[in-house]
Amino acid sequence: MSKTIITNPVIWADVPDPSVIRVEHVYYMVSTSMHSMPGCPIMKSENLMDWELVNYVFETFEDNDSHNLLDGKGIYGKGSWAASLRYHNGLYYVSFSSNDMNNYYVYRTNNIEDGPWERFTIQGLHHDPSLLFDDNRVFIFHGNGDIRITELTADATALKPGGINQLLFETERSGIGLRCEGCHAYKLNGFYYLFFIEWPNTGNHRRRQLVYRSRELLGPYERRVLLDDDMGYHNKGVAQGGIVSTPAGDWYAVLFQDHDAVGRAPCVLPVSWENDWPAIGVDGKANVSFEVALPGSMPKSLVVSDDFMYTDNRLVLNWQWNHNPDNARWSVTERPGWLRLKTGHLASSVEYARNTLTQRTEGPGCTASTMIDLEGMKPGDRAGLVALASDFGTVCIQADESGERRVAMCVKGEDGCEETVESLVYEGGQIYLKIHFNFVESADTAHFYYSNDGEVWKSIGQPLQMKYTLHHFMGYRIGLFNYATKESGGYADFDFFRYANQIR
Repeated sequence: MSKTIITNPVIWADVPDPSVIRVEHVYYMVSTSMHSMPGCPIMKSENLMDWELVNYVFETFEDNDSHNLLDGKGIYGKGSWAASLRYHNGLYYVSFSSNDMNNYYVYRTNNIEDGPWERFTIQGLHHDPSLLFDDNRVFIFHGNGDIRITELTADATALKPGGINQLLFETERSGIGLRCEGCHAYKLNGFYYLFFIEWPNTGNHRRRQLVYRSRELLGPYERRVLLDDDMGYHNKGVAQGGIVSTPAGDWYAVLFQDHDAVGRAPCVLPVSWENDWPAIGVDGKANVSFEVALPGSMPKSLVVSDDFMYTDNRLVLNWQWNHNPDNARWSVTERPGWLRLKTGHLASSVEYARNTLTQRTEGPGCTASTMIDLEGMKPGDRAGLVALASDFGTVCIQADESGERRVAMCVKGEDGCEETVESLVYEGGQIYLKIHFNFVESADTAHFYYSNDGEVWKSIGQPLQMKYTLHHFMGYRIGLFNYATKESGGYADFDFFRYANQIR
């Protein structure tokens, strides 16, 4: 067997709440996607280091004003949370709760890479759930601090009438800011293992990974702290996730670490076993880099450039819309070789504009640029490039009612609307825009540029100090947008999206 060097984080981008399984020699991972659509991305790897995006579980999962970003609020910080991925008897299962819908969703398929997925809805929240298939019974472990167990039917599609539905145990309260959550449940070697994170407000004041175990499903459960380490990065604990084995019988944990504005980055750590207790890392420390007996492979890009040369009106998998798209108002075939974004619902800022097309940002730094044909814009339209989070920054073209166009750098104002930091009259019919992101040691700055030829770039506005907030609960994303403030019916054409990632 060849050797692979794993270096953490294995993905320096926002792939939070990872849930990983292995089927034969292939690993699959699902993660939280909240308000980004399509959602619940499925990634594939043969060595736990190099991950490729292969599918999504759903295009959208609800159709209402909040999910369609028409209510002035959206589902920021809500949507699909902490999905659980499992494989049982030839079927793949993904389940998650949605705080805004007060529902628990179960999706299943026999083809994880191509679908289709069947959907089942169960009323009521089951916070940060973990599915466990135990012989011919199926359970969900869920909750925050007060950990519950709920039994599903044998096909995992509904609550089991008369099945188990009870409080399993209550976790530590003393000195804890965030009590146990993010369950990953397993049955191994005659034990039930429940992995959690918690966040003490004493001691190191950082996330840590715990495990509870019992020989009986309903307990009693013993508890251990598995990992309390920041891997040398700003006291950011490496925690929340589960474990997975290799074909040779080695074990690894896939957890995440907060990396501030870029988001929550997955990390892989070795797992050893001592008297049927798992131990993560080496001597209580998380490994930045280590060797594994897994095959090497070519890294696959999570964020990609796009020249919009499509024969069908369907984008590559790397793109996600901010909330549900209005599919009648975008096209990559109406003008071949261009992405056309048409305006519809009026918006007060890019944060509440429909059809903003996004990809992740990546550390330690990255740059994104585009070129826009402006001829279809109407007075009051805003089209450009955004560093998207709650505290956003844009570089854009503003079409004024007088017919004048201005290139502008904007930020989020105190009233939630876009506040112009600097604007200049722009007379061309096309414009190039660029944002450079710097995440080195959590510098978390974005710089904004424009050009009339794509060669000579001019800085505009001010650097944006990016901040990770719980309002969006997501790392910064790069977005292409066009929205109306006065009247609908305009459009902006994007010739390309060019992306470059700084080598770590």
